[in-house]
Amino acid sequence: MYRPATAELSNDRHLNRPARVLHVLGALNRGGVETWLMHLLRHFDREIVAMDFLVHSEEPGAYDDEALALGARVLCCPHTRDLLTYRRHFLEIARRYGPFDVVHSHVHNFSGYVLGLGREAQIPVRISHSHNDTRFLDKAASLRRKAYLAATRELIFANCTKALAASELAARALFGSRCRTDDRVEIVLYGIDPSPFHETCDRRAVRAEFGFQPSDIVFGHVGRFDPQKNHPFLVQIAAELAKLEANARFLLVGCGPLREAIELEFRAAGLGGRTLFTGPRADVPRLMLAVMDAFIFPSLYEGLGLVIVEAQAAGLPAIISDAVPAEAVVSRQAVKQHSLQEPPSMWAEAALKQSRSRFPNALRDVERSGFSLEACLRTMGRIYRGDSVEKYANPQ
Repeated sequence: MYRPATAELSNDRHLNRPARVLHVLGALNRGGVETWLMHLLRHFDREIVAMDFLVHSEEPGAYDDEALALGARVLCCPHTRDLLTYRRHFLEIARRYGPFDVVHSHVHNFSGYVLGLGREAQIPVRISHSHNDTRFLDKAASLRRKAYLAATRELIFANCTKALAASELAARALFGSRCRTDDRVEIVLYGIDPSPFHETCDRRAVRAEFGFQPSDIVFGHVGRFDPQKNHPFLVQIAAELAKLEANARFLLVGCGPLREAIELEFRAAGLGGRTLFTGPRADVPRLMLAVMDAFIFPSLYEGLGLVIVEAQAAGLPAIISDAVPAEAVVSRQAVKQHSLQEPPSMWAEAALKQSRSRFPNALRDVERSGFSLEACLRTMGRIYRGDSVEKYANPQ
């Protein structure tokens, strides 16, 4: 299927120009991976690293306009089951907008095919990045699906020069047992921009903006409305909280295919008047700082859970499932992990107890951790360029 490169380009370890990186992903919408990529785009010195995005959606993404304003290109290559058509579009983009030094694929198992095309296009650095722990789904997959997963894993290792993962669990999910034996595999923590969490917010005014009273205790959740985030269990926790605390209110941020169904579940539980669904928001740090009193995150599985790191940066107490990777927990005081086997009443009691505390020192802990944006820029700059320069950040 792949035409062998006649002369594989070497990874020039002393680039005297920007390293040109082509990210491959579904779309530039508001999600953990996309938010991290936008942190990189905003803060990389574009004389050192220049980023473009190949997206599989023909619909505009929430971050498209900002990415374009920052000098990136958003290039549409529609996803299709016709692999030859996809190949033709991908190679045309690589030819027309390249040459690229790096192809960085974020599309899980399909990365094997993408990186094969990157090899055919003679892109020297080819990165497969695992952002999710899909073992929960893979175990229940059909025989046909399992054959696809095995084949694409082989393609990844046949074509990648680097295999990155957001956590050890994410590494196991995509790279299997080789995550411990192949020296191309590396766990890279997402860097987050701490500056929004240093801002001072008028708590009373921001809460009033969303219709919350000073006496309300607001339990927040940020996440896409799909099965992974386990919203039905969140409804059960909310119902128990409403029994324990008359002033309990609920703020849910995000979009996704299950949003309408989850709204109906909240109303059926008698919580419609206590719950606000905001849709996707660009000001999540502001909501965490000024509106939420506690954060609840009962996911069935996660590759990392970047929003948990953001909650800690906001000093917000978080009650999360034990399916969230350990790498996401920076402050053991701020974050309490609970089993999904525990009844929702126990989650509710823990959330109410935690809501009485704030953890302002957690921001310092995040800034000093592997989630430091500066550390992440150095790591990704080294991977993209294959060298070490004095400073990767954009001078501002």
